[in-house]
Amino acid sequence: MTGDAPVDSALRTALEREGASAFVHVGSADDPSIRYCRPELERKPERGRRALAFDGREWRVRSATDTEADPASTLADDLAAAGLEGTVLTPARIPHDAALYLEGAGLSLTSTDVVERARATKTPAERERIGTAQAAAGAGIRRGASLLAGADVVDGRLAIDGEPLTGRRLRTAIDGGIVAAGGFPDGNTAVSVPDGDPIRTGVPIVLETAPREPSGYYGGLARTYVRDGDGGDERRAHVGVTRAFRSAASMLTADAQSVTAVEADLEAEVRAFGFEDEIRTRVVGVGLEPAERPNRGRQEIDGGAVVRLDAGVEIGDGRIRLAELFAVDESVDWLESIPQSLDPAALE
Repeated sequence: MTGDAPVDSALRTALEREGASAFVHVGSADDPSIRYCRPELERKPERGRRALAFDGREWRVRSATDTEADPASTLADDLAAAGLEGTVLTPARIPHDAALYLEGAGLSLTSTDVVERARATKTPAERERIGTAQAAAGAGIRRGASLLAGADVVDGRLAIDGEPLTGRRLRTAIDGGIVAAGGFPDGNTAVSVPDGDPIRTGVPIVLETAPREPSGYYGGLARTYVRDGDGGDERRAHVGVTRAFRSAASMLTADAQSVTAVEADLEAEVRAFGFEDEIRTRVVGVGLEPAERPNRGRQEIDGGAVVRLDAGVEIGDGRIRLAELFAVDESVDWLESIPQSLDPAALE
């Protein structure tokens, strides 16, 4: 069967360029590259190891439920029986035993990152799924902000119905908002206050989450809130970070940029507001993983990418930090964002 998915075309090109007979990958049912290559497998209830191969014309898939033999062993036998020989392309991290099965079938292995590179460019359908996950992230952060805005102040600490508002309570609220919006927190929610500690007024609180939507695509969002803040450094840092995002968006619109270049631009914008130390920036792709290619050094952020931009700076007792998702194309769009205000009441 010949597929129309972008990965099929990318694999055909790689096979022709390398003179290889097939692309092979082996991994768990949750492996992002397995799900990317054959998304219909997501709808199957069985879990366990899967092995797949693409010879430029058709896909072969073997699952743990197909036979008592290891799927990688069965697939290697199938390829040998089909007369495939010579080189096969595989991800660099293919399991060692799977590599041995393939070599035992008379095949030699050459590593490739063609699937990772294909995953870096998102189709409209993928962007829509990421947007769904980002909307769930926003719903979760909104619920956390609502708790912060509605809490009473008791001796400089926040309380709800007489009970201290703690980091754990905030995290639980965020996760509840995500689930109510149809997402899955996936253990990616964090609050910058230890679980059992009460939230104090005047101290920045960072809320961060990267939920997953039902088909497996992730979002990513971070906000900082301060109850009864006094402005000053926190306000200046917040303005610096928000302007850094605008600068980076303009940079990405103008031309393809490397991860390093965008991270450096974010940092330079924050430094322009008088901050020198403890500035942290990160740029990563988002898709079937919360952090995927492009995610390091010289890797370029090309049109079609969806990236998470993260910037923050230490100030006094806390940290001002924000993270957003940007879809990069002829223009740069912010995906399903929520207000960036330091005041949690601004979301109500």
